[in-house]
Amino acid sequence: MYSGELEVQAKRKAIAVLQDEINRILNASRELGTLTESLMKKDKKAVKNTLEQISTIEEEVENLRRKITREVADVGGLIMNRENLLNTSYTMDEIAGYITGIAFKLSNVNIATLKSSKLDKDISELISLVVDEVYKLNEIIRSLNTNTANAIELAQETQTIERQIDIKYREATIKLLDQVKDPKELLLIKDVIEGIEEMSDKCQKVSDSFILLALSL
Repeated sequence: MYSGELEVQAKRKAIAVLQDEINRILNASRELGTLTESLMKKDKKAVKNTLEQISTIEEEVENLRRKITREVADVGGLIMNRENLLNTSYTMDEIAGYITGIAFKLSNVNIATLKSSKLDKDISELISLVVDEVYKLNEIIRSLNTNTANAIELAQETQTIERQIDIKYREATIKLLDQVKDPKELLLIKDVIEGIEEMSDKCQKVSDSFILLALSL
């Protein structure tokens, strides 16, 4: 077997692990949407269960990141752009961390404050958008081995969503500063909104990395 064929096989094996990783991140981001609904309903049991689920998924993502690190190390110089594979996996690990952080802070926000300031809708919309962005990442990586052109097109869609999140983030921040006076609540909600925006930026970084992988296959 030619070294070029071995490299492609090694890349595809690594991409399969990345796909497992992004699947779990997608599940965690959806749990974030569920958390928002449970908080609005003041369902403490559901909130606790969701937080535990998100924490478990973060551990699974971390384990997959370790797995891909080992596999890339095993094939050594076979993969020309192994740094990109590793950076992609580590960035995805960061996304899982953002989800956990957002969930924790959101669960400690006073729901009455969110509702009175009408920021509950803004946060729900931001979370919905970032879930869409992660879903696009999932579609991109599923297309890598079969349809590179489609993967590149999907990457452009993630960029569009990322811009929408930026706009919504600015609008929500202005509303927050105008409507919320309690310092503790202001800081908590600010961290939640900023966390979603920063998570979106990380998703865009992963999308760009996926395209580099697509072009190298």
